[in-house]
Amino acid sequence: MKYTSDIHHRRSIRLKGYDYSKAGLYFITICTQNRFCLFGEIENGEMILNDAGMMIKTVWHEIPVYYHEFNIHNLHSACTTC
Repeated sequence: MKYTSDIHHRRSIRLKGYDYSKAGLYFITICTQNRFCLFGEIENGEMILNDAGMMIKTVWHEIPVYYHEFNIHNLHSACTTC
Protein backbone atom coordinates (compact mmCIF):
# COMPACT_ATOMS: atom_id res chain seq x y z
CA MET A 1 0.00 0.00 0.00
CA LYS A 2 1.36 3.40 -0.96
CA TYR A 3 1.81 5.92 1.86
CA THR A 4 -0.97 8.52 1.89
CA SER A 5 -0.89 11.13 4.65
CA ASP A 6 -4.70 11.39 4.68
CA ILE A 7 -4.97 7.70 5.59
CA HIS A 8 -1.87 7.03 7.66
CA HIS A 9 -1.79 10.21 9.81
CA ARG A 10 1.91 9.84 10.57
CA ARG A 11 3.93 12.70 11.93
CA SER A 12 7.66 13.07 11.87
CA ILE A 13 9.51 12.74 15.16
CA ARG A 14 12.59 14.43 13.68
CA LEU A 15 13.72 17.74 15.13
CA LYS A 16 12.77 20.57 12.81
CA GLY A 17 15.83 22.27 11.40
CA TYR A 18 18.29 19.63 12.66
CA ASP A 19 20.80 18.39 10.09
CA TYR A 20 20.76 14.60 10.49
CA SER A 21 23.68 14.28 8.09
CA LYS A 22 25.96 15.71 10.80
CA ALA A 23 28.12 13.45 12.93
CA GLY A 24 26.36 12.53 16.12
CA LEU A 25 25.08 9.75 18.32
CA TYR A 26 21.89 8.25 16.94
CA PHE A 27 19.62 5.56 18.36
CA ILE A 28 17.89 3.02 16.16
CA THR A 29 14.76 1.23 17.30
CA ILE A 30 13.33 -1.75 15.43
CA CYS A 31 9.73 -2.57 16.22
CA THR A 32 8.40 -5.83 14.83
CA GLN A 33 4.85 -6.39 13.70
CA ASN A 34 2.64 -7.05 16.73
CA ARG A 35 5.80 -6.59 18.84
CA PHE A 36 6.69 -10.26 18.49
CA CYS A 37 10.12 -11.23 19.83
CA LEU A 38 11.51 -12.38 16.50
CA PHE A 39 15.21 -12.13 17.37
CA GLY A 40 15.37 -14.13 20.58
CA GLU A 41 14.06 -14.27 24.13
CA ILE A 42 15.00 -12.81 27.49
CA GLU A 43 16.04 -15.36 30.09
CA ASN A 44 17.06 -14.26 33.59
CA GLY A 45 17.38 -10.68 32.39
CA GLU A 46 19.72 -11.58 29.51
CA MET A 47 18.91 -11.50 25.80
CA ILE A 48 19.40 -14.91 24.21
CA LEU A 49 19.56 -14.40 20.46
CA ASN A 50 18.05 -16.95 18.09
CA ASP A 51 19.36 -17.49 14.53
CA ALA A 52 17.65 -14.34 13.25
CA GLY A 53 19.03 -12.33 16.18
CA MET A 54 22.54 -13.64 15.53
CA MET A 55 22.19 -12.63 11.87
CA ILE A 56 21.15 -9.09 12.88
CA LYS A 57 24.06 -8.85 15.33
CA THR A 58 26.53 -10.02 12.66
CA VAL A 59 25.26 -7.55 10.07
CA TRP A 60 25.19 -4.76 12.67
CA HIS A 61 28.88 -5.21 13.41
CA GLU A 62 29.73 -5.37 9.69
CA ILE A 63 28.24 -1.92 8.93
CA PRO A 64 31.59 -0.07 9.45
CA VAL A 65 33.27 -2.40 6.92
CA TYR A 66 31.05 -0.96 4.18
CA TYR A 67 30.36 2.51 5.63
CA HIS A 68 33.64 3.76 7.08
CA GLU A 69 32.12 6.91 8.55
CA PHE A 70 30.03 4.82 10.96
CA ASN A 71 31.28 4.00 14.43
CA ILE A 72 29.01 1.29 15.79
CA HIS A 73 28.51 1.00 19.52
CA ASN A 74 27.04 -1.97 21.31
CA LEU A 75 23.88 -3.52 20.00
CA HIS A 76 21.44 -3.43 22.89
CA SER A 77 18.83 -6.12 22.46
CA ALA A 78 15.58 -6.09 24.32
CA CYS A 79 12.29 -7.85 23.87
CA THR A 80 9.45 -5.85 25.33
CA THR A 81 5.71 -6.07 25.11
CA CYS A 82 3.25 -3.27 25.66
